[in-house]
Amino acid sequence: MSRNFNRASDCLDAAREMAKSGRPTLARLLAEEAAARTPDSPDRARLLSEFPGRSLKRED
Repeated sequence: MSRNFNRASDCLDAAREMAKSGRPTLARLLAEEAAARTPDSPDRARLLSEFPGRSLKRED
């Protein structure tokens, strides 16, 4: 199955699927991507609070 991650909601749906399947690290990464694609700061914070933990993104 091929998936497109063009919108924040796509990433968030996938994050929820990963959380349900016991993959919390991948869920957090997808949630961080969803938050990055969300323009509203309170919404970003809400998204990340659903998937607790520290940031897993690499900074270059």
